[in-house]
Amino acid sequence: MEKNLVNKDNFLYPRGRYYGQVKPENVVFNANLQEFAQRVSYICNLETGGKLSPDDAYEQIKVLWKNLKRTKKQLQIGENPFQSDGDEAQD
Repeated sequence: MEKNLVNKDNFLYPRGRYYGQVKPENVVFNANLQEFAQRVSYICNLETGGKLSPDDAYEQIKVLWKNLKRTKKQLQIGENPFQSDGDEAQD
C-alpha cells in the first residue's frame, strides 16, 4: 500500500532536478517553488474548468504566494547581495 502511495505522489507532484548552486537553503526553496508552481497549475485548471470561481482561485494563489514569500525570507534567499557566489558577473 505504501509503495502505491509513493508512486501516486510522484505522479501527482513531480519534482525536477535542481541544477543551481547546491546549498541547503537553495535546494529547499527550489522544492517549495516547484510545489507552488504545481499547486498554481491545479488551481488554474480548476478555474478554467469552471470548478472554482476566479475570486477563489485568486485568493488561493495569493495565500500560496505569501507562503512562498515567507519561506524565501526564512531561508534568507538573496539577503547577502555582496557575497560572491562565483556565478555572478562582476560590475
